[in-house]
Amino acid sequence: MSRIPSLRSRQWNLRPEILLCGNVPQPLHGVAPRVVLGEKWWGKVKREAYRSTGFHCVACGVSKFEARFHEWLEAHEVYKVDHLLGRMYYKETVPLCHACHAYIHSGRLAMLLGKRQISGSRYSIIMRHGDKVLRNAGLSKKKPTDNLDEGPAWGEWRLVVDGVEYEPKFKTFEQWKAAFDD
Repeated sequence: MSRIPSLRSRQWNLRPEILLCGNVPQPLHGVAPRVVLGEKWWGKVKREAYRSTGFHCVACGVSKFEARFHEWLEAHEVYKVDHLLGRMYYKETVPLCHACHAYIHSGRLAMLLGKRQISGSRYSIIMRHGDKVLRNAGLSKKKPTDNLDEGPAWGEWRLVVDGVEYEPKFKTFEQWKAAFDD
């Protein structure tokens, strides 16, 4: 039987810098490895990610059993984004607690707050949590750098997974906007 790494005898490294992941460029919303490669692939990759840290959040180190909001982990895809070439390269999938995952997706979190789908206190708790994790690691939040006016046109963006390129789900900004407007 393989030994599951614990936080006390950690065989993995905390990576709070994961909280600094940039936003997925709008043209690639709805295109992700879990979508293009399917549920079977995604299930396997998630399980491997969770086991890799002994079921702890890779950013803050909390055990899934002690995590705030939910007693489970969430899988987050990490990318390298090339804004000049319009390519988003899948690098890996990491396990995060709900608070760290929501912090990374703070744009979505703010949208949920604006639509009153989450409370202001939940929003504040999540944002304070992420800020504290970064501060404790000597890191600070970056300013968004996504500027679609510099670089390729909308339809030229591609998700790259294992050398295979995938086109945007939405062919134009107008299609994207229609899908996300209520």
